[in-house]
Amino acid sequence: MTSPDADGLLADQLLRLTRRLHRIQKRHLEQRALGITPAQSRLLRTLAHFGEPPRMADLAKSLEVVPRAVTTLVDGLEANGKVRRAPDPVNRRVIRIELTDDGRTALRELHRARRAAAEEILAPLTGEQRETLGGLLDTLVGTVPAQGRGC
Repeated sequence: MTSPDADGLLADQLLRLTRRLHRIQKRHLEQRALGITPAQSRLLRTLAHFGEPPRMADLAKSLEVVPRAVTTLVDGLEANGKVRRAPDPVNRRVIRIELTDDGRTALRELHRARRAAAEEILAPLTGEQRETLGGLLDTLVGTVPAQGRGC
């Protein structure tokens, strides 16, 4: 069992790593000049995981934010042509959020930026160390190990 001081050190290291990863990812995003904020990037990635275009409330729930925050993000992405609001085919009162072709292109670039940031962070590790780290992170976040980890 680790001491409280050791746990505090691990927490500090994880926070520093998270901040570093965000900075590096932001730099890679800025280099691609997509005009997308990290929060908008997260919304696009979340949107892509839905089988059908979601409602704003669905996005807010998935992102664990208030619906107003999603509205602001969607407004910005819609203004940049990355998403569009579309009426639900069954219930006209419901608005769904769809990716546009520009949004799909942006997602591919976002994936490349995330991958480049991850490679930069993980560069000092061997393949075996990466596998070990992946297993430890899976345990900490409570997920099932993925085959051929992606970013």
